[in-house]
Amino acid sequence: MKRNYFIVLLIFLIFFVISFLTNILGPLIPDIIEGFNLTHLALAAFLPFSFFAAYGVMSIPSGILVDKFSAKIIMTAAFVLALIGSFLFASFPSFYIAMFSLFLIGIGMAMLQVAINPLLRIAGGEEHFAFNSVMAQLVFGLASFLSPQVYTYLVLNLQNFTGKGNVLIQALAAVVPESLPWVSLYWVFTAVTLVMVFVLASVRLPKLELKEDERVGTLQTTLGLFRDRQVVLYFLGIFAYVGTEQGFANWMSKYLVVYHDFDPLVVGADAVSYFWGLLTAGCVLGLILLKFFDSRKVIIWFTIAAILSLTLALTGTAKMALYGLPASGFFLSVMWSVIFSLALNSVEKHHGSFSGILCTGIVGGAFVPLIIGGLGDLFGGLKIGMLFLYVTLGYILSIGFWAKPIIVNKTIRLRKEGG
Repeated sequence: MKRNYFIVLLIFLIFFVISFLTNILGPLIPDIIEGFNLTHLALAAFLPFSFFAAYGVMSIPSGILVDKFSAKIIMTAAFVLALIGSFLFASFPSFYIAMFSLFLIGIGMAMLQVAINPLLRIAGGEEHFAFNSVMAQLVFGLASFLSPQVYTYLVLNLQNFTGKGNVLIQALAAVVPESLPWVSLYWVFTAVTLVMVFVLASVRLPKLELKEDERVGTLQTTLGLFRDRQVVLYFLGIFAYVGTEQGFANWMSKYLVVYHDFDPLVVGADAVSYFWGLLTAGCVLGLILLKFFDSRKVIIWFTIAAILSLTLALTGTAKMALYGLPASGFFLSVMWSVIFSLALNSVEKHHGSFSGILCTGIVGGAFVPLIIGGLGDLFGGLKIGMLFLYVTLGYILSIGFWAKPIIVNKTIRLRKEGG
């Protein structure tokens, strides 16, 4: 198929929107706790739990739906679900509505994640798929960096609203509760998802023809894979990675507030923003390193650096925490791609079904922040809860030692042997 640059740009836009909606919960945690008068950290963690639990529920079914229906139907339906979820949260801002709304948004994002990668391969050309995938991840990271900045801008302007301001602030001030200015983000999400529904409804997308390795396969095949010890170990690897990523992102701002009295609206939001920005920058360095070193060595080095960064943040001064927590994003950057590639390169067949299982491991983003909050409640401090990140990072570190892929990543030799 001839390359379709418009569709490629549309897919990049979809990656941007997915990230914009997905990675905003971290800066919101302090506001959620205060705005809904939550007395336990674990209650606040139920919101990211609701969102990421949808990935666990919907990743494999989404693969089956993509195999049966057109990409346009699946992607439009996904944005309709996200639209409904955003509108409900914005219109009825309560804790239980928030949980249901975030679950709906999570289902939509899971459907999109499954559909857009094969569509990017088709629209951009197979020979350009690796490059386009990296570009998509950079766009994804850019949105994660920008969304906390949008949050800060909206909340500051609404808190200081005097009846005057630009059209956006005036419109939001009319519909957002004065005590919950952060809910304005979900009116923005409602507008964004509504636009995406109209965009997708009006464009013509290429037919999504999945390669054999992209098909999820039967439920029997998927369940059969779980009898393979390697499948379970790599599933736990993705579970640990996404849990670690969301554990940092969701509790970072609250940690800086509780232990170092930083302003969550500005300093906390900036910390989360830089976390995602550094995670994106780390991807670029990771790509270079993977051209020269075995991926197992790279994940060991980066995981040790992440552990050191976490240790400095939890045991050091306020400035060390302020820099150490966002810096962890840089060191987490290579983990998803390395774990995923090691997993797929460790089995000879059923890669589509295995990919569906691995994507289900994204549910780790639901459980780890909840465990951190629960431990914090149980032992009287968020710092105690954050120690659980050593468990997930420890498991990721172990992958670099026990992984035995059938195919290792191709590297460039700097010198000829014996030269």
